[in-house]
Amino acid sequence: MNKRLVPYALAVACIAIAGLSACLGDRFISPAGVMRSLLSTDIDMDSMIVEMLRLPRILTALLVGASLAAAGSILQGIVRNPMASPEILGVTGGASAAAITFLTFVAGSVSIRWLPVSAMAGAAVASLILYAFAWKRGVTPLRLTLVGVGMSSLTSAATTMMIVFNPKNDSGQAFTWLTGSVYAANWEQVLLLLPWTCVLLPLALMMTRHVNIAQLGDEVAVSSGSRVQFNRFLLLMLSVALAGSAVSVAGGIGFVGLLAPHMARKLIGTNFGRLLPVSALLGAIIVMLADLAGRTLFLPLDVPAGVFTSIIGAPFFIYLLYAKRNITN
Repeated sequence: MNKRLVPYALAVACIAIAGLSACLGDRFISPAGVMRSLLSTDIDMDSMIVEMLRLPRILTALLVGASLAAAGSILQGIVRNPMASPEILGVTGGASAAAITFLTFVAGSVSIRWLPVSAMAGAAVASLILYAFAWKRGVTPLRLTLVGVGMSSLTSAATTMMIVFNPKNDSGQAFTWLTGSVYAANWEQVLLLLPWTCVLLPLALMMTRHVNIAQLGDEVAVSSGSRVQFNRFLLLMLSVALAGSAVSVAGGIGFVGLLAPHMARKLIGTNFGRLLPVSALLGAIIVMLADLAGRTLFLPLDVPAGVFTSIIGAPFFIYLLYAKRNITN
C-alpha cells in the first residue's frame, strides 16, 4: 500500500471498528438501528444503549488508545530505544500510584474531575525524579532507559502499598482499574479526556523537527542548532501529560505505547511527522478492539481491555528483548 494512503485507511478502519462496537454487545443492534439511534430524537431502548452506554465507551477507548500510543512514540523518539513505553519507564506507574491514592483517600471529599490532574501530577513527579537521577551533564537515552526501569518497579510497589492500606478494603476494584478498562465509561469521562488529547497531540506534532533530528544523535542535533536537553525535557512532559490523562480515565492499559509505534514504523517509516498520527490511529484501533473483545467474547463477563493488550504486548516485549540481545551485549 502507498504510504500516503495508510493514515486514511487507518481512519476508515477506526470508523468501521467503532460502528461494529456500537452494534455488538448483550443486545445486538443492526447498523441501521445504530444510525437511527444517533439521528433520531425518539428515546427507546436501542437509543439509550447506543448513546448512553456504548458510544461513550467507544470514544473513551479511541481517545485513550490514541493518547497512550502517542506517548509511546514520543518516548521511543527521545530515548532512541524501541523498547521504551510509558509503562516500562515508570510514567504510567506514577500516574497509577497518584490516581489510586486519589481514589482511596481523596475522592470522597474532592470532585472526581480532579482525577486527571492527580494522575498527570503523579506521572510528572515520577518523570522529574527519573530525569533527575538520569542527569549527568545532560540526559542520555541509555541512562534515561535504565533509570526508567527502576522507576517503573518503584511506582508499582507504591501502587501496591496504596491498595494494601486502602481503608475501604476494595482491592478488587483497584486491581481491575490497574489492569486497564473502559468499563462504565460515560460522557463526563469523554469530556475530561477530549481537551487533553486535542491540545497535546498538535503540540507534539509541532515538535516533529526536533524528534527527527534527535534520531541522528545528540552531537548532530546540537550542531544543527537544536536545544537538545530543553527539547527532550519538553517532549517528555508532553508524553507524561498524554499518558497521565489516559491513565486517569481508563487505568493502566499496558503495552499500547509499545505496540502501536512499532506497527506504525513498519507501515509508514521513521519520520515523526507521519509516525505520530499513524501511531495514534493504531493505538485507538488496538484499544477499541481489545475492549470489543473483552465485552463480547466472554458474555456475560466483561473482561478488562488491559488483559488483551497485555496478552499481546508482553510476548512482543520479550521478543524485542530477544531480537535486540546482540545489540546490548
